[in-house]
Amino acid sequence: MTDPSPPVAHATPPDVAVPDVAVPTGGSSVATAEPKPKIPEPMLLRPPVLPKSAVVPLPPAVLPAMGVAGVAAAAMLPMDRPGVGWLLVGLVVTAAVYLVHRKTRSAKKFSPARVLWAGAAIVLLGVGTFRTSGWLFALCVFAACVAGSLAVVGRRSSHGFAYDMLAVPLEALRSLPWIMRGTAKLRPRDAAKTNRVSIAVAISVTLLAVFVPLLAGADEAFADLLTNLMPDVNGPTTFRWLFAFGLVGLGTVGACYVLAAPPAPAGSPKRPRRQLDRVEWALPVGVLVALFTVFVAVQFVALFGGDAYVLQTSGLRYSDYARTGFHQLVAITVLTLAVISTALRWAPKETAGDRAWLRGLLSGLSVLTLVIVASALGRMWTYQQAYGFTVLRLLVEAAELWLGVLYLLMLVALIRLEQRWLPRAVIGTAVAGLVTLAAINPEGFIADRNIDRFERTQSIDIAYLRTLSSDVVPTLARLPEPIRACVLVGIRERVQDTWWEWNSARSYARSLPYPTLSEPCSRF
Repeated sequence: MTDPSPPVAHATPPDVAVPDVAVPTGGSSVATAEPKPKIPEPMLLRPPVLPKSAVVPLPPAVLPAMGVAGVAAAAMLPMDRPGVGWLLVGLVVTAAVYLVHRKTRSAKKFSPARVLWAGAAIVLLGVGTFRTSGWLFALCVFAACVAGSLAVVGRRSSHGFAYDMLAVPLEALRSLPWIMRGTAKLRPRDAAKTNRVSIAVAISVTLLAVFVPLLAGADEAFADLLTNLMPDVNGPTTFRWLFAFGLVGLGTVGACYVLAAPPAPAGSPKRPRRQLDRVEWALPVGVLVALFTVFVAVQFVALFGGDAYVLQTSGLRYSDYARTGFHQLVAITVLTLAVISTALRWAPKETAGDRAWLRGLLSGLSVLTLVIVASALGRMWTYQQAYGFTVLRLLVEAAELWLGVLYLLMLVALIRLEQRWLPRAVIGTAVAGLVTLAAINPEGFIADRNIDRFERTQSIDIAYLRTLSSDVVPTLARLPEPIRACVLVGIRERVQDTWWEWNSARSYARSLPYPTLSEPCSRF
């Protein structure tokens, strides 16, 4: 018995194209089947990418750490001069960040490199405890911020070295949404604990506001102690407190944010899309090598020929000759460093011949530039012996000496043909140079050399010595009276401190008896 139902037509899958089939009909025409259009698959919906501040949980200890660091900065940070407060605030911030990181479940131990960078930051801030040179301490504070960022970041990140140097201030600005989202998501138990602590703090402040005035009115000695400890509350002081609290508190949060969500580590360096041919880089570098060789030969002739040779060839005294080319030599040193870095980055290193050419030419250029650095240092030293030492001249000379150290590091990079370690080594040498400069007391060194010149020529710039800081006070004992008194009077006017501004150099200057002037200083 046959099935009366019609045959079932099998559907063609939507993603399979039906081939054209020629069906003969007995005539001359051929019928072609129409291909079924391909139906695209539905597009997959990607989840939205959330910002880092919405993904990274906020550790409960971040807010107390921000408060403690901010209050310490408002109470102890001398914004306008070096002092022990900088060191104390640095220690408080370091301890706060460390404790927050330690309480995080996923926290890892700090590597030795991180400990070294953190220690360097503390040492740089500690310079303000025994040196009063404002320009020196400003450089130390900047270097301490860079060292602190490198300590927080740890190993090299994929964002590059510029980010690693400024990671904490950059992430401090980006951490504001993290703080707001994290505060809103605090568990009720944490919120209740925070409220109890806030109430206890408010009660403590109220009790102090009531009892401190009463105790001060009851005893004059206690009132004098409070006067020395507490600053005058006025508009500028209040602004300084708020500024210090916001700056240091936000920086502490930025450091915690970097540790809570560390950047991805840097991978292997990418090969440039187009490398230079050997002739493209070797010819310009070879021309510089030949030019520097001739210049260095002339420098040796002038060095051994002395003042007579320079006077005969240029018509200048040797001290004037030394001054004329110093700044040009500094510019040559910096530009040559850029040339070597560019060649090391873009020159091919695949074959043994490529590596030999690279090492030979760039090493020769580096050695010749070191001779130019030595020539520049010798010129500036000769000029200062003739015309006197100043802070600017010494600072420029120290910078040129640091550039010489960079060329030694570049020679090591050329031997290894590897420069990933070089940026952090550059910062490390800068930190070591600043600490060394602080140890030798640069302004005391300047005053000492000028007094040596005074003993030879009986000529000294008293007005300039009076602009220096208290670091020169021990050196002034070599000066005869009343010249010493004239210099010391100008310095003693700037040595008044509060406890958070205490500095050993200013303390020593205050301990000396106030100088008496037997003659007017305008006479000298």
